[in-house]
Amino acid sequence: MPPIINAQKLTKSYGAAPLFEQISFTVSAGDRIALIGPNGSGKSTLLKLLAGLEDTDEGEISTRKRAKIAIIYQDSQFPPAITIRQVIEDPLAGAAVPSSERAGRLSETLGKTGFSDFNREAATLSGGWRKRLAIAQALAAAPGVVLFDEPTNHLDLQSIQWLEEIIERAPFASVIVSHDRYFLENTANEVVELNRLYPDGLLRVRGNYSKFLIEKELFLESQAQRHASLENRVKSEIEWLRRGPKARTTKSKARIDKAHEMIGDLADVSSRSRINTAKIDFSATDRKTKRLLELNGVSYAFGDHKLFKGLDFAVTSKMRVGLVGANGSGKTTLLRLMQGEIAPTSGEIRRADALRIVYFEQNRVLDPEMTLKRALAPHGDSVIFQDRVVHVASWANRFLFSAEQLNQPVGRLSGGERARVLIAKLMLEPADLLLLDEPTNDLDIPTLEILEESLLEFHGAIVLVTHDRYLLDKVSSIVLGLDGEGGIGAFADYLQWEAWQAEASASNDRSAPFQVQVQAKANTARETGQQRKKLSYLEAREYTTLEDRVTEAEDRLHERRQQMEEPSIGTDAARLLQAQRELDEAQDVVDQLYARWAELETKMTCG
Repeated sequence: MPPIINAQKLTKSYGAAPLFEQISFTVSAGDRIALIGPNGSGKSTLLKLLAGLEDTDEGEISTRKRAKIAIIYQDSQFPPAITIRQVIEDPLAGAAVPSSERAGRLSETLGKTGFSDFNREAATLSGGWRKRLAIAQALAAAPGVVLFDEPTNHLDLQSIQWLEEIIERAPFASVIVSHDRYFLENTANEVVELNRLYPDGLLRVRGNYSKFLIEKELFLESQAQRHASLENRVKSEIEWLRRGPKARTTKSKARIDKAHEMIGDLADVSSRSRINTAKIDFSATDRKTKRLLELNGVSYAFGDHKLFKGLDFAVTSKMRVGLVGANGSGKTTLLRLMQGEIAPTSGEIRRADALRIVYFEQNRVLDPEMTLKRALAPHGDSVIFQDRVVHVASWANRFLFSAEQLNQPVGRLSGGERARVLIAKLMLEPADLLLLDEPTNDLDIPTLEILEESLLEFHGAIVLVTHDRYLLDKVSSIVLGLDGEGGIGAFADYLQWEAWQAEASASNDRSAPFQVQVQAKANTARETGQQRKKLSYLEAREYTTLEDRVTEAEDRLHERRQQMEEPSIGTDAARLLQAQRELDEAQDVVDQLYARWAELETKMTCG
């Protein structure tokens, strides 16, 4: 069957610089394609081309007859006075759904996406619920392909997992632009990286994100070997050319032409092999104080609704705290309390003398009319970084901006480029404590990796709110989970929080685990979290379930042993043989689980 979307030899430019040239891209039934690449490589533009919202400079895009294509933008906005019901009714009417079926389809679609009040005004929803409504709007028309542009932005961790399930079970094909590596791992069956690093402008790998990383590494190794081989051959050909060969014979002329061709190939491979990464290095102060901030019996409420109550917690030097919970559970509120922007309803917050706190706000904005130069260096042509004067051009280059971009308005930068500007501003402020509220929005994967390493090397303390589970797992040494109903508890890592949620949902009891004394658990949780980082993500998930699986297996083994002891079995040879086989099988399962448990424990302590 032909592809639903078939794009061949696409070229698109803005101004003189092309985003991509001569790339080909297809989408077929069943595809769940992760589209990744550096900021500014043209991912969002490619989605708009595939949706028919923009024209290509060169190339052709054909779409299967009667195929519907939906696109979900990074920032989901709805006109004022339009209700949730009306948002869904319009695509149902556009898809020619019979009027007798629309009410049922509307209820089904909104029910799947978690809405109950269909008459609420769409524009008044929070960012996460607007994103859910945009997804519902796309699904209503029963599209053949859905194009997702950063769908996890503004979603909390539970909503991201909900979206993963939607995409995995969906009858439509999807193309997903995202930098959330766990999300990509869990949803994609194919990964495409848009990058000039590759001869075809992109690398396409069938499989999940882990498979892609392996294939990319193999490609880079192959390219490095080719680069080294070309360098050696070009060196010898240049030496031959310097001796002034005469192009009188056909053989000499062919060799000269071949030498020039190899020099061109080397230049091409060299330009593609050059990988630039942002340089992120947060400045810590020389503070010797270990105890930076204490919350004693802290509660906070909006009217009668308590976000959290009786919180006792201390932030100490080099502690890295991850805050998790649903949207509206109080994560940003807790950061604002720590910063001193708002006061607690009850309780006390103590801060160390002259404590330097740097707060990275979630809803951060830059003046779109301001030039990049002024955004990076507000007070002149240079900045002071770690007691050194750095010229603004060098400072811009550190964050992958060229000198030519310095006079460009910030409003013309991509979302990821604006995020890098904000991080550049943040780095100029020495801090004892970093409060980071969703710092990863719009950052590409290479920049995320640099950010992770920088946070791990930071000598102060960090309190981090992020929907990026990979970053949360890698950076945090303790996780505080907020239930939004007044409870807050400490966990070793995100996986433990996730396991608690599953257990609490099964028992319909979310209160008991939140009665823990947070401070008493903090050190143990931090040590456990540091150990667990030595396991891969899938191994860590497996480890958290092993104890329960062993318990279940031992219960089955006990049942089989009791069965063998029944007097009636001793007189029935067939039943006795069957019972013995079941006992042996149950014993094998227990032995295998204990062996695996020991293997993972060894890896954690010695890895």
